[in-house]
Amino acid sequence: MPAPNASTGNERTAAMNGTPHPAAVPETPAPASPTPFTPPEAWNVDALTKPHPEPTGETPEIGAVDRAVTADLQPKVVEVLKTVFDPEIPVDIYELGLIYEIIADAERKVLVRMTLTSPACPSAQQIPSEVRYKVKALPDVKEAWVEIVWEPPWSKDRMSEAAKLSLGFF
Repeated sequence: MPAPNASTGNERTAAMNGTPHPAAVPETPAPASPTPFTPPEAWNVDALTKPHPEPTGETPEIGAVDRAVTADLQPKVVEVLKTVFDPEIPVDIYELGLIYEIIADAERKVLVRMTLTSPACPSAQQIPSEVRYKVKALPDVKEAWVEIVWEPPWSKDRMSEAAKLSLGFF
């Protein structure tokens, strides 16, 4: 009988071939039972791999631009826009130069194209909602929409002289 630590010829041959003898391979333990840990929902990678959902917000349903209706409504819309302020800046959004375009169709549906001072603006939800609410509340306006645009980018050059003066840019 061979000594307890002695190798047999088969074991030596297997070792030289690079394959361990079956008796020399330790058994792998059975997988442990699942841990009680549940990953947080924020770890869900589906958001990275699934296609983006369709936007659920309302899209502007405005007809062809009616120049006469636009000319009639524009001063009223501007007047109401001068009551909307960026909470961080003591100047209304019209004087800040955030309003790019005001158009209306024959049915008196109004579209306001505007921007924000920054894409990371903390008031990005509040300001457009307030603009839409106030424009829609005008008696001559049937419906109102606000479209946020980033081109051309906003700069201090878009501000009125009054806004620059009140903010000390002179």
